[in-house]
Amino acid sequence: MTQSLTARGAALVTLTLIATYGIATAETTTSLSTSTAPRDCRVQASARDDSGARICAGPQGLKVLIREGDLRETVSIGRSRQTAAAEPAGSQSFGPFNSTSHTIEWRLANGKPFAAIQRWHIADNEDAGPDHRQRTKQLLVVTRVMPKGICHVAYIDVTANPEADRVARDAATRLARNFDCAKDRIAMVGTPGRATELASPR
Repeated sequence: MTQSLTARGAALVTLTLIATYGIATAETTTSLSTSTAPRDCRVQASARDDSGARICAGPQGLKVLIREGDLRETVSIGRSRQTAAAEPAGSQSFGPFNSTSHTIEWRLANGKPFAAIQRWHIADNEDAGPDHRQRTKQLLVVTRVMPKGICHVAYIDVTANPEADRVARDAATRLARNFDCAKDRIAMVGTPGRATELASPR
């Protein structure tokens, strides 16, 4: 009888933990970084001096397509260059001149990528240095990574948020998988700053 009560008690505790913390359906969320530096990618130059594209390797056979034109970049993801170019992210950039850092942090759930985080540098026309060149403002872009619908989900101002990387990871976990590229508005997450101001549609 004592053993039976003990077993029942253990089962009750287990069920309570599952109901409270979701242990039965818990997923393992991890990060993986890949390079988008030209030396690590396949570069496809254009006849124009200021444009071109490169294709970089992502996790699980994904391809990252980075295109540059008129000193602005787009970054998209797909199983091939063609599918990446056709995704909404393939046409998402910013009005001011911009570029991207050469590392992507992938967010994975049980080993499957669901979001990508990359640092962008956006030129600020109202902030020139001693050499009269525009200074850039840093922005983290969270991109949805799913079989269909790859697009920007959230923007985080790096300067305004001391823990910007953590904020971006949290935004990816909360927003990316249920984001509707056709209907939902890109979220400005965390404390706003000059970078999110420059990134906002005008």
